[in-house]
Amino acid sequence: MAAKTRTEHDSLGALEVPAGALYGAQTQRAVQNFPISGLVMPRYFLRALGLVKAAAATANASLGHLPPDVADAIRDAALQVAAGDLDGQFPVDVFQTGSGTSSNMNANEVIATVASRGRRQAVHANDHVNMGQSSNDVVPTALQAAALLACRERLLPALKHLRLTIDRKARRVGKVVKTGRTHLMDAMPLTLGQELGAWSAQLATAIDRIGDTLDRVRQLPIGGTAVGTGINADPRFGKKVAKELSVLSGQRFVQARNLFEGIAAQDNAVELSGQLNVLAATLMKISNDLRWMNSGPLAGLGEIELPALQPGSSIMPGKVNPVVPEAVCMVCAQVMGNHATVTIAGASGNFQLNVMLPLIAHNLLQSIELLANGSRVLADSAIQGFRVREDRLAEALARNPILVTALNPVIGYENAAAIAKQAYREGRPVLDVAMLRTGLGEKALRKLLDPAALARGGIHGKPGGGGG
Repeated sequence: MAAKTRTEHDSLGALEVPAGALYGAQTQRAVQNFPISGLVMPRYFLRALGLVKAAAATANASLGHLPPDVADAIRDAALQVAAGDLDGQFPVDVFQTGSGTSSNMNANEVIATVASRGRRQAVHANDHVNMGQSSNDVVPTALQAAALLACRERLLPALKHLRLTIDRKARRVGKVVKTGRTHLMDAMPLTLGQELGAWSAQLATAIDRIGDTLDRVRQLPIGGTAVGTGINADPRFGKKVAKELSVLSGQRFVQARNLFEGIAAQDNAVELSGQLNVLAATLMKISNDLRWMNSGPLAGLGEIELPALQPGSSIMPGKVNPVVPEAVCMVCAQVMGNHATVTIAGASGNFQLNVMLPLIAHNLLQSIELLANGSRVLADSAIQGFRVREDRLAEALARNPILVTALNPVIGYENAAAIAKQAYREGRPVLDVAMLRTGLGEKALRKLLDPAALARGGIHGKPGGGGG
């Protein structure tokens, strides 16, 4: 039995639309034209799009361009879109017209249908809902608003949680001394507090970077309409929309200083994606450090023991793998790939319009969501619960010939190197070999070679040098 339809019209003519759909002909054309990925626009984008439409209705009413009752009906319907109540009415594929016109008209049609309920005169998708707007300024505005909201509400809180978890762990295990490594080879000792402190500092910098970029992302091109000139929009419209959007969202937005730039280019989105790419590098570094430290437990480093979350092998009983750091590394790889895509998409503007806006929105918002979720999982399921194997750390530290570096100022580099090589060759503690070759007493050598003191650095009051 054929599905029931109704006939709708647009500027190209009549078209059959599913009878129960709230959208109209332009959305249906997009559904038919772009059966590409099955991916629809992200929730945060639809939320922002709904908020922009609600803010636009309020702005137009305050400027005297839209009757208050019509504006109220549009606002109520648009806020339903923002809340996610109508997500099933947004079937347009991510891979659509590059301006995102299909998604903008999808919103206009749905909002118009809902706003028309119970009214004698129908609310028009273009004339009323889209008043003073173009897809060319609405879609980049929604893209940037969505990205800022997702960062403020999801990503930045997750990063702060991860950093706090690391700092708490560092306070509990921070005094434990271990062998440092450069080039994956034994190096001078440091404390776990210092090692984890570096992770925390990376995250603090990432938070600062993202916050700095968001100051540019909050500058919206709304009011520029088709090419940036603001044709068919009240000159006051854009600023009023930004102000109302700030009220609706709880985040500060302003109209962009140059509307031509905001429509023709997506540099702010590319910059934010770049900051997410840096964060991905940070999280991959932390995750791989955890994997290395957990490796073994017998044939690897075995410095820590991550929580056992699931069996690690379908054939090797008892095997447990570092599944969370592995998953986070995959998140980071995806984000890095997304950034490459956003970079290409950001460079794909011609003259007055970027024509890969939906793709930028999809990849940027996916990266934010992945990094937010990955950060929380890494904090709660890996870092919070790992156990330090202090016996393994102490054993490796006692046999580390690189401790001889501390003797450089006393016996010289060449003599210290000879001690290190002999200790390596004979598998003996550097203290034993140093007692044989230096003539220094055991008490003096123990003081010079004390790992905890060496982890504090500058023990002889002379700065170190050379490579790793």
